Amino acid sequence: MAVLAVLAKKVWCSRRLLVLLLAPLLLLPVVFALPPKEGRCLFVILLMAVYWCTEALPLAVTALLPIILFPFLGILKSKDVCPQYFVDTNFLFLSGLIMASAIEEWNLHRRIALKILTFVGVRPIWLIFGMMVSTAFLSMWLSNTASTAMMLPIASAILKNLFGEEEESTVAVGTKGMNPVPMEMQFLARREDKDFPEEAEDPTALPDGNKKAEEYRKNIWKGLLISIPYAASIGGTATLTGTAPNLILLGGIKSTFPQSDVVNFGSWFIFALPLMVLFLLIAWLWISFLYGGMFTRGWKKDTEANATGEDRARAMIQAEYENLGHMVFAERAVFILFCMFAILLFFRDPKFIPGWSNLFKPGFTSDAVTGVSIVIILFFFPSKRPSLKWWCDFKASNTETKPLLTWKRAEETIPWSIILLLGGGFSMAKACEQSGLSLWISDQLHPLESVSPTLAVFTITCVVIFFTEFASNTATIIIFLPVMAELAIRLQVHPLYLMIPATVGCSYAFMLPVSTPPNSIAFASGHLLVKDMVRTGLLMNLMGILILNMAINTWAQPIFQLGSFPDWAQDHLANVTGQPPSLVANDTLLAL
Repeated sequence: MAVLAVLAKKVWCSRRLLVLLLAPLLLLPVVFALPPKEGRCLFVILLMAVYWCTEALPLAVTALLPIILFPFLGILKSKDVCPQYFVDTNFLFLSGLIMASAIEEWNLHRRIALKILTFVGVRPIWLIFGMMVSTAFLSMWLSNTASTAMMLPIASAILKNLFGEEEESTVAVGTKGMNPVPMEMQFLARREDKDFPEEAEDPTALPDGNKKAEEYRKNIWKGLLISIPYAASIGGTATLTGTAPNLILLGGIKSTFPQSDVVNFGSWFIFALPLMVLFLLIAWLWISFLYGGMFTRGWKKDTEANATGEDRARAMIQAEYENLGHMVFAERAVFILFCMFAILLFFRDPKFIPGWSNLFKPGFTSDAVTGVSIVIILFFFPSKRPSLKWWCDFKASNTETKPLLTWKRAEETIPWSIILLLGGGFSMAKACEQSGLSLWISDQLHPLESVSPTLAVFTITCVVIFFTEFASNTATIIIFLPVMAELAIRLQVHPLYLMIPATVGCSYAFMLPVSTPPNSIAFASGHLLVKDMVRTGLLMNLMGILILNMAINTWAQPIFQLGSFPDWAQDHLANVTGQPPSLVANDTLLAL
């Protein structure tokens, strides 16, 4: 038994290498089961899916495999693969990341979060609400991981003050220039001192031994900490640049349906913002009911002590906000550029009114052009107010004024691996189209033509939401999106009717610590158990399925014209079936 235990440990330690070597051998029959080119393409896609799900290789490294395998296997030429890694969708994402770097550089995100908390108050129920609103808003523009890593130490410090435990509270939130990676590492490092819980001091323990009050305070800790990663995942869905799956959807549509122009920053925002607000409200009510006492229970039992704790927490939030000082010139400049960034993206082509892109030739401007145009200003606009006196004062210091954002800082904070992930997904979509694998998948989906589109959407959201609990949301959408596009063509429904629920569903991973980086960071605090996340996240997943199905069947219909089978989808169907577009259109009308 001892030998088997040691052997099992050695196998576990070598699991990544074993998957790396065995997966190609186990998937080799796929090459011979399909026509040659389609089989080789499916082999590469399945291999990348296995590597992504098991993380045998880093996600970004796996995304580079198409550059090697597609040319070697005769699927795509190198000149066709490499450009997929820097299409205009990637530049839209890059512009969002650069803007986020500038916001973090001047602590604008911290000021916004603390300001929201000063408005909502420090009663537990409203504190959870304020944390969720702050995190969701930040994750619309910053990465979900960065938003979570910034908000969790603030939440921890507020709770320590609220419950009369002030040690480390100012240390946790007193740093400036929040960098998502160091903040995450700092937060996880504090967990290392708690590897032995039987020896660690319980921060929620009460000196008077009041078990009910102690249990209530533990629940408040859990509720507040679990609400932050959930809000980050929900908030990231509201904008195209908020999370990677949204951009993969945009790139996949442009690759599979080049004539489609339905999805852009404005149209997505109109659809996703109400969805985000509704789901955030339901999540707040559920977490408050589960952990926050739902307004009254538990908190009013010790009014005097609670009032003292509230005063301390309120004073701490106010002190931290005042420590930021008045908005400096650079902070105001970044805020103005950020507003311009959002407004110009929204009104480029909002669909419900003519956008400013109508001033230019059709097809010449895109969201990428808009985003890059604004963020370039960050690299030359001065961080200090220009002054004519400086030119006239020959004794003044002749030092160069730094811009709002330096390229060195951008290099350090931008997660370049996500851009490679997007490129890998776009390469896979291109290969599916060029190799004929899309046609083969379409043929296999022929028996599903009789399935109700509503039932198909419900099934897709269920499968995707629970699948993404165990796999990266980026990897999940890369795997599922081509299948959704071909299934929609077979069902002869608007492709976005299936693709949008699959995309948004990839962000609804709430049950496990490993589901998303925000979940992992919250779990590392030491106050959450796996059963806490499963109990809370299961209903969150189910509510996500219901709300997403409601959204796609109600207000999404007029926004994306989902009630009809568009011409650009008919052109794709004609290419797949080999029939003329006019005949395809007649068949579609007969089917309807």
